[in-house]
Amino acid sequence: MSAVIDFGQLAVGDPACDLAPAWTLFEGESRGVFRAKLAFDNDTWTRGRAWTLWKALTMAANFSDTNNIEVSHHLRIIKDVIGDDARNNSVI
Repeated sequence: MSAVIDFGQLAVGDPACDLAPAWTLFEGESRGVFRAKLAFDNDTWTRGRAWTLWKALTMAANFSDTNNIEVSHHLRIIKDVIGDDARNNSVI
C-alpha cells in the first residue's frame, strides 16, 4: 500500500486537483492503472484533466523563453490531456 500526503493549504478542496499525477507522472498503461485504483466518477476525471491542462498551459507559457526542457515536458502533458479528452468524448 502507498499514499501521497499533500498538506497544501490544509483545506477542503476539489479532489480533481489531486488527479494531476495521472498526466504529469504517468503515461500509457500506468495511467490506466492509476485511474482504475481510484474511485472517482467521470465528472471528477474531467475536472482533473481541466486542472492539469490549465497548469501545464501556464507553466509552458512561463518557461517559453527560458527553459526548453521544461516547456517540452508541459507540452507532452498538454498533448496527453487533450488526447485523453478526445478518447473520452468529454468536454473540458
